[in-house]
Amino acid sequence: MSFHHPAVLWLLALPILWGYWQWVRLGHPVVLPFDHGGQKAGRGWRFLVNCAGTLPALLLAVAVLVAAGPRRPAPPENERILNNMVICLDVSTSMLSPFGGKTRFDCAMEAARQFCEFRQGDAFGLTIFGSDYLHWFPPTKELSAVRNALPFVQPLNLPPWFGGTLIAHALRGCKERLGRSKEGDRAIILITDGGSADFRNGGDRQIAEELAALKIRVFTVLIGNDMFTADGVYTIAALTSGKVFRAGDPGTLETVFREIDGMQKTHFRPTTSDWVDYYKPLSVAGLLLSGLWALTLLGLRFTPW
Repeated sequence: MSFHHPAVLWLLALPILWGYWQWVRLGHPVVLPFDHGGQKAGRGWRFLVNCAGTLPALLLAVAVLVAAGPRRPAPPENERILNNMVICLDVSTSMLSPFGGKTRFDCAMEAARQFCEFRQGDAFGLTIFGSDYLHWFPPTKELSAVRNALPFVQPLNLPPWFGGTLIAHALRGCKERLGRSKEGDRAIILITDGGSADFRNGGDRQIAEELAALKIRVFTVLIGNDMFTADGVYTIAALTSGKVFRAGDPGTLETVFREIDGMQKTHFRPTTSDWVDYYKPLSVAGLLLSGLWALTLLGLRFTPW
């Protein structure tokens, strides 16, 4: 236990002096006819009376301790270690293909939004890509950023030259963005529906090794039933300890993101405990002493007659 105002503890000298005076004082002696008789000295009664007379001094000591502001360390808490994730979203024109009554893009954004809300406490960024990439916002814990981005990152709102698919180029941009994160795990959730033109000549392995060196995991969600060659994303997933998921219908997307959540674990670390007020033991002691003193006033005291 510690105190907010330790200087007040000097006032404990008052109840100590009071208690000492109670035990050394002679009281108020009155001469009675039988004082020179052979009766007992009554030392036991005197001890009980002195104890009763010390109770007000103990109450004053409790009051001084309360005034000093008792405190103790709060129970240690676990702080969530931030996960930094970047949603790397394909906005090529093929993402406008029908997908369960909506477009592939709309279904992907809705599933990503739900995933971000479920992982509340982590930081999410959004990068859109086609023939080039654009960091829409950096990793942030403000989940409304994902929802508010939806009307602006529609494929139809982007220039025509943005309509290709260069996954390695986009992942390299995400790598630079996540490389600035100083703590926590880092991951990229790649959402695409097509192959990449920059995976040739070992481009997939090169970017995978760069990501693995920074311990950035890549989870790839392949939307649709297009039978394109996807060897590159499997290579990246294998080298970065990630995984590739195929979502053939909108209902599968929820399952995919749930599995990603299970693979990207949340970690906690103990934090340094803070000081909190701790009046309970002194309050209980004060109530007990007050009640005991009230009982002693019924008769256990010095009487000068």
